[in-house]
Amino acid sequence: KASQNDCCKNCLAHGSSLLFEQTSDAVAFKCFFCTSSMCPDCVHTEKPHLCGQCGKSFTSSSHLKIHQRIHTGERPYVCAQCGKSFTVQVNLKQHQRIHTGERPYVCEQCGKSFTVQQNLRKHQRIHTGEKPYVCDHCGKSFSVRSILTQHQRIHTGERPYVCDHCGRSFSVRDSLKKHQHIHTGEKPYVCDQCGKSFTVRSSLTQHQRIHTGERPYVCDNCGKSFLQSSHLKIHQRTHTGERPYICDHCGKSYTGQSSLTKHQRIHIREKPHVCDRSGKSFAHALSLSQPQHLPTLSILERFEKKCLLDHI
Repeated sequence: KASQNDCCKNCLAHGSSLLFEQTSDAVAFKCFFCTSSMCPDCVHTEKPHLCGQCGKSFTSSSHLKIHQRIHTGERPYVCAQCGKSFTVQVNLKQHQRIHTGERPYVCEQCGKSFTVQQNLRKHQRIHTGEKPYVCDHCGKSFSVRSILTQHQRIHTGERPYVCDHCGRSFSVRDSLKKHQHIHTGEKPYVCDQCGKSFTVRSSLTQHQRIHTGERPYVCDNCGKSFLQSSHLKIHQRTHTGERPYICDHCGKSYTGQSSLTKHQRIHIREKPHVCDRSGKSFAHALSLSQPQHLPTLSILERFEKKCLLDHI
C-alpha cells in the first residue's frame, strides 16, 4: 500500500480524495500539471471543482484553473526563443526541445527518439502491435486515440473543421490545411529534380516517381505495376469484374470515376476539349488527334499531339 506522503503534494494541498490501491502493472508517472513525482497506485476518485462555463469537473482547484485558460485564452508560459505561448508549463518545456534539439525518450528497439514520452509510447505500439483503442461501432482498433476519434467521424458524419473561404468541412484538421492551399495558391512541396510544386506532400511523392521510374503498387493477378494505389485499385476491377460507377441516365457501369465522367458527357453534351487550331470542341481529348478532324496536320504535328495526349 502507498502512503499519502508519496503522492503529489500539489494535488493533496487542494483536498483531492485519493484511493490507494496496489496494481500489478503499475508504472511510475509524473503529475501532468506540476511535474511532481507521483505514486503509481493513486487514483483520484472525486472531482468537486466545477467549471462555471462548461460544467467540466476536476480533482483540484489548480487543475480547474488550468482548464479555465481554454475559456479565457490565457497562455502565461512564453517561449523566450520564438514567442510561442502555452497554458501549461510542461507544454512549454516540451516545446523548448524543438530549439535545443533534445530528444530524451529513446525507443530501445529501433533507436528512434522523441521530445515527449507520450509520443514514444505511441511509437512503441508499432513494434508491439498493440491497438488499445477500439471503435464501438465497427470493432476496428487503433494504436492512437486521436486516430480512433477521426475514424468515428465516419460513423457520426461529424466534420468539425470548416474552411472560412468556401464553407467546405472536413473530419481531420490536416485535410482542412491541405484544402486551404487551393485558396491561398500555396504550393510548399517542391520537386528537387524539375522544380514543379504541389499543395500536398503525397502529390509530390507521386510526381517524383515519374523521375525515379518507381511503380510500387503491383497487381497480384498479372504483375502490372502502377504509380498510385488508386490506379492499382481501378485496374484490379478488370480482374474482379467490379464496375461500381453507374451512369444515372442509361445504367452503363465503369471501373473508375473518370471513365464515368467521360461517358456522361454524351448525355449532357459537354465538350470541354477545344482544338487550338480549328476552334472545334469535343467531349473526349482523344478526338483532338483524329485524322478526319485535322486532315491538314503534318505527320510531325500529329505525332506531337499524340505525345501530348498520352500525358493527359
